[in-house]
This record gives sequence, structure tokens and C-alpha cells, in this order.
Amino acid sequence: MASPDSSRIFIPLLAGASLRDRMVASVGALVGISLAGLICAAMFPVSMPWIIAPIGASAVLLFAVPASPLAQPWSIVGGNVISGIFGVVVAQAIGEPAFAAALAVSTAILVMSLARCLHPPGGAVALSAVLGWQSFSGHVADFLVPVLLNSLILVAIGTLFHRFSGHSYPHRARPVDGRAVPQEPVGLLMDDIDGALADLGETFDISREDLALLLARAEAHAAARVAKAEIARAGRKVAAENEGERKREKILP
Repeated sequence: MASPDSSRIFIPLLAGASLRDRMVASVGALVGISLAGLICAAMFPVSMPWIIAPIGASAVLLFAVPASPLAQPWSIVGGNVISGIFGVVVAQAIGEPAFAAALAVSTAILVMSLARCLHPPGGAVALSAVLGWQSFSGHVADFLVPVLLNSLILVAIGTLFHRFSGHSYPHRARPVDGRAVPQEPVGLLMDDIDGALADLGETFDISREDLALLLARAEAHAAARVAKAEIARAGRKVAAENEGERKREKILP
């Protein structure tokens, strides 16, 4: 196996990303955050924040990696709201801020995982609940309502935006070149994929269905490459045989 290129250690790796995708993500975040902020500012009284900081991180996932399981609607809405609720509960129960912050984030990770809505910005929402507890301890709704509405509005905007961006959102594995999405990659079973993931012992930011589709397309490209090489090899063999035949004809009287 080839060793990793040390010169690329500081280059972020986002497989499949293009300059167009990055521009689309930038425009999407601009539209999403702007509209979410304007709508909430018009709805909320002055005492409530019109937008919460972790929504910026949610926008990065929603618009830059819309295929990620961490960026799906339930992940964004459920992850942020559940984390906010448990952050408030921990802040109310624990008086020591440092311990409360750590417990809120760790609890948010556990509960989001169990609820199948793991969303990294949710950790920031839980932390925000602890850090801002003194300012809204008597008015919990002033924190939780913006979390809920910010998340819902952002998801709604993202769903509409990605209709025109060329990305599938909410994400589904899509056919390639008009072909049906395979249930399992050719030559591989889903159990094989599960076994490989278990062997590696890592969590990857890609769904099993997308991974199966990716492997199926990789197998198709590999088969096409091998077939092309075989045709080229056969062509060289025929050319060599023809050249040998011409030489023998020149030698014979």
C-alpha cells in the first residue's frame, strides 16, 4: 500500500468536491442564513436572539456536504433541539460551569446518537445553553424557540435551494447515467461492506447506501479499464503477428 503523501497533510480532503460545489455552498449559506435571520428577527421580540451561533455550523453541513448523514433534516432539527433541551437540563442541574459544559456536550452526543440525529453543531448548542444560562435562566423559551425555528427554517431553505443546486436533498442515493441504484455492489454484498467497516473500527461520514453505490461505480470503472487494457493488448498482439507475417513473406522466395 502506498504511503500517504505528507505534502497533503494540511489540505482538507472532501471527496468529489469541485469549485462549483464550493461556490454553490457559499451562495447557499448566504441565502440560508440571511433568510433565517430575517424571518426570525421579524417573528421574535427584542429580548430573544434572532439567530444562534451553531446554526452557522449547521449551514456548513447543509450547503457544503448535503449528502452527509450528519446534514439531513432530522439530524439538523432533531440534533439541535435535543441538544438544546439537554443543555438546559444540565445547566439547571449542575452549578459548576466547567463540569456542566462538559456534561452537556457529552450527554448531547449520547442522546443524539441514540435518537439517530447526530449533528456536530448540536454539541455547540448544548454548550451555548450552559454558557448563556445566566442570561436566560428565567426564560428558557428565549433560547429553545430560536434553536427550533432557526433549524426548521434553515432546513426548509436548504431543501428548496438544493432543488436548483443539482444535489439530492434530503439525500438519497441516485441512479448514475440513467441506471438504477444497485441494492448491492456487483461482486459485493452489503454484509461484506458491514464486515469491512467493522474491521476498520472507524465511523465514516457516508451512508451505507452511498458507499454501496460508490463501490458499484468504482467496480464498473475498473471493469471498463481492464477491458480497455485487454483490447489494447490484443491489438498489439495482432499487430505484432501481422508484422511477423510480413517479414516472413519478404524472406521467402
